[in-house]
Amino acid sequence: MALVFAAIAPHGGLAIQEACGPGEEKLAIATRKGMQSLGRMFAAAKPQAVVIATPHNVHISGALGVVVSSRVAGRLDGAPSAVALDCPTDADLAWRVLASYVEAEIPSVGISFGSNDPSSAVAPMDWGVLIPLWFMGGRSDPPLPVVVVTPARDLPATAHVEAGRAIARAAEDSGRRVAFIASADHGHAHSADGPYGFDEKAGVYDELVCDIVRRGDLERLVEVEPELVERAKADSWWQMLILAGATGDGWRGRLISYEAPTYFGMLTAGYTPRAKKPAAGRPLKK
Repeated sequence: MALVFAAIAPHGGLAIQEACGPGEEKLAIATRKGMQSLGRMFAAAKPQAVVIATPHNVHISGALGVVVSSRVAGRLDGAPSAVALDCPTDADLAWRVLASYVEAEIPSVGISFGSNDPSSAVAPMDWGVLIPLWFMGGRSDPPLPVVVVTPARDLPATAHVEAGRAIARAAEDSGRRVAFIASADHGHAHSADGPYGFDEKAGVYDELVCDIVRRGDLERLVEVEPELVERAKADSWWQMLILAGATGDGWRGRLISYEAPTYFGMLTAGYTPRAKKPAAGRPLKK
């Protein structure tokens, strides 16, 4: 038992049909189809828990975070009240992830909210968690257990890759089938009308990310210049670095969709483990 599926999934509200306002249903059609494809791939992998890396939960200086509350719950702002999720946390896996971080000497902390006892605490579910889980496990009956992890933008790229490797080890040690989702929107400076204005580097960054994903070269993410990430106003680099560490060499990826329907880029991609080849000289079973 270990990681059985991974994904890059956007977290813009346009990804959910029910969250679209008047006229918005004509935007991000490729993304919504991509999310539906991810949902089918996710279901086919039959995960028993899902780890999701979000950039929109707590921000901790100099440390990655692992939510250890008993549940995570929230609703999407500006959307109908039905666009809401309440999911249990896989507490055993969450603590295993944190212990794996510590063993790898990655600066990290456990996070809870509200109740002083994590076993009864309910942490807020941000949109970086809710939107991917809307398609992958959050609306299952019952919802799949979740582990929410957060990146740290002031730590180096290599620390995030190591965090991904630590997550993979924790998944293997857990004895469960685990999925990993990098919740990621890309350049946020595609439009002068957007909140971050226009910068040509948003297109450069997104084109580079698409090439990396299309070629299956996630290890190249470490070579991306932080200045490019900043100019592009990207919201994806750190989570994808964790994905790169979690999947390693033995995975097959597929870029499903990319578009920038408004001021930011949205990409869907699914990853599955490669089938292991039989040992040399050992006959195949009929």
